[in-house]
Amino acid sequence: MNPQPSPQPRALGVVRFYSFLPQAEGFSEEVLAGLALPRKSIPPKYFYDEQGCRLFEAICELPEYYLTRTEMAILRGNIAEIAQFVGPEAQLIEFGSGVQAKTRILIQALQTQLYVPIDIAIDTLRASSSELARRFPFLNIVGICADHTRPIALPEFVGVPIRRKTIFFPGSTIGNFTPAEALVFLRQARKMAGAGGVLLIGVDLKKDKATLDAAYADSKGVTEQFNLNLLHRINRELAADFQVKRFRHKAFYDPILGRVEMHLESQYSQFVHVAGRRFDFAPGETIHTEISCKYSIAEFQELGKRAGFTPEKVWTDPEQLFSVHGMVAS
Repeated sequence: MNPQPSPQPRALGVVRFYSFLPQAEGFSEEVLAGLALPRKSIPPKYFYDEQGCRLFEAICELPEYYLTRTEMAILRGNIAEIAQFVGPEAQLIEFGSGVQAKTRILIQALQTQLYVPIDIAIDTLRASSSELARRFPFLNIVGICADHTRPIALPEFVGVPIRRKTIFFPGSTIGNFTPAEALVFLRQARKMAGAGGVLLIGVDLKKDKATLDAAYADSKGVTEQFNLNLLHRINRELAADFQVKRFRHKAFYDPILGRVEMHLESQYSQFVHVAGRRFDFAPGETIHTEISCKYSIAEFQELGKRAGFTPEKVWTDPEQLFSVHGMVAS
């Protein structure tokens, strides 16, 4: 019996990082503009400084916060079918990559050789990508530090066989956009994927108000710390003087709008200075910090169609808490 030739080992992958972030004053400009609005608001992307990332990881472990563990279970339980849907030699592009725990499930199953994580938090991006490179030595990683809510032109990576692009957007982060904003974002994703490309996206489903209220206002107060950390960041980076203890976390599900809203509510009549400008707060006045829109499966499929995708697959959990959609760019 002649011995069979052993497979050739794959070459070690390459790890590169690029930063496409705008100038540092973007944070200051958006905070100042948001606080000057009749209804004060600050974009949720600014939650994610180093401390904010740590707090969000803690939120994902909370018993009330079903989203992360449910999505992980859906991915693990259906990974063979998901891998078949995506197909071989896919370039995996992830928006808001974070700690990349869900991504490891995909990379292991797909054996993809090119991964493009896109995240606004550079320290988290570098640390998690380095860990992925250690786990998967064959993996080529092109880390992009950028705001994924804006159009991005990806750098080319030659020498790796790619049949199609697969955009991975887990965590129901799509819910942080209004439906109109989500449509714009999905159209940008359609353009990036190209005809025949794949969108694999996690979407939280509509459910009872009690479950959703608890998920965003946990009994341990971790989500409260996460929300209030935004004020600590503004104090530190923008020479502000928020008295953080004078604000409280407020979160609730609005079944009419189909979304959770998060606010920072002023408990007193007060004023603060940010970057040399004064802002006044009445008792009960809020800074709107986040929305999290919830969808039925049919509603999100219709949104995907309007953005130029063909819905082909949906995977859910037995309780119908969460969904993962597989769509193909038309």
